[in-house]
Amino acid sequence: MRTSQKKRLIVGISGASGIVYGVRLLELLRALPEEQRVETHLIMSRAAEVTLAHETDFKVREVEKLADVVHANKDIGASVASGSFRTLGMIIAPCSMKSLAEIATGVTDTLLSRAADVVLKERRRLVCMVRETPLHSGHLRNMLALSDMGAVIAPPVPAFYAKPESIADMVDHSLGRVLDLFDLDSGTVHRWRERDES
Repeated sequence: MRTSQKKRLIVGISGASGIVYGVRLLELLRALPEEQRVETHLIMSRAAEVTLAHETDFKVREVEKLADVVHANKDIGASVASGSFRTLGMIIAPCSMKSLAEIATGVTDTLLSRAADVVLKERRRLVCMVRETPLHSGHLRNMLALSDMGAVIAPPVPAFYAKPESIADMVDHSLGRVLDLFDLDSGTVHRWRERDES
């Protein structure tokens, strides 16, 4: 008799600016109601650790404690590097152009890019919260290549119709919309016209 499959979600944090998205994503996932809870598998790049120190007061260990399982980025033999390890997919928040290029070209020499590659080959959902501006044609080609492979390119663009009162509101709304892609409701999304029509 088969038991129910544990729901797992991989969270990748690369070295792009905007590391608050990755940290807050882990907090929101931990706060989901019991019926929506997923086991989180965290992969942080070395550049992400550097960005964390520059942009926040968090220590790496504090971020790691927000996840259920932590994998070293150099551990290419980790569970998440295999398609037989079942997950809902992966969110890379934020996603640097370096990580994006590695995944788009199949040059997966880190666990973060290998796990993303596995998610794509298994036809699971990969969401890349790309953080860069302005964009040159190489960036755009890599985004198009990943989109053609089935990834969702989701730059964290603020939704001003939600009338955010703080940066935290904008971060939460963007992350809530990303979690919607996995049918996970964080309770942080101001849904367009929903209150007007109820």
